[in-house]
Amino acid sequence: MNNFIELKNLSKIYYNQKKVYVLKNLSYKFKRGKIYSLVGPSGSGKSTLLNILSLIDRPSRGNIFFKKKKINFNESKVNDKLRSNNFGIIYQEKNLLNDFTAKENIYLSGIANGKSYYESLKLAEILLSKLKLNNRSDHFPSELSGGENQRIAIARALINSPNVVIADEPSGNLDHKTAKQFFNILFNLKSKDRIIIYATHNRYFANLADCRLQLINGKLKSTHARK
Repeated sequence: MNNFIELKNLSKIYYNQKKVYVLKNLSYKFKRGKIYSLVGPSGSGKSTLLNILSLIDRPSRGNIFFKKKKINFNESKVNDKLRSNNFGIIYQEKNLLNDFTAKENIYLSGIANGKSYYESLKLAEILLSKLKLNNRSDHFPSELSGGENQRIAIARALINSPNVVIADEPSGNLDHKTAKQFFNILFNLKSKDRIIIYATHNRYFANLADCRLQLINGKLKSTHARK
């Protein structure tokens, strides 16, 4: 199985009154067809690592290889295109546009990635149907429940058929029943050509992944892997 994303000696340092190493010389290979959970105490650097993986942030040292090609973090336009073509990102706060309907929040992501209005609209309608949200498509985020908004966030992340789905504490604001529904949907996105990585504080959901990664004191190690 191909290594789709590889970290080599990756570090992230913040400079305040002194150097703070958030990530320390991380090396790891993410393989297609796998689901990874990322756990660690608050402030351990989970969001920082996910932002670097999705090319939103840049490391202080070390390299990332995507499809065996080294990422040049000075090529921001190239990386923006790579991210929009390959990554789907789901946030804890959803980051939906409050002045747009559920359907509009989804298809606008397709248009932003170069798809036509009609193609984007059709894909949005297909995703709404798959996620059982047809009757909520013209509602605004303020008119939807937390679980419904997270399903809209999933649809928005999927409209460009990403190779990598990254979710940062996606169930943090959901009750346990709704969170289980969310993770059922997330796990149904698994395919042989896709990587799914999610951060969570919940041990139950962390243990559902194929590989459980623990981030503590700036180091990353595999602590659990399903057979």
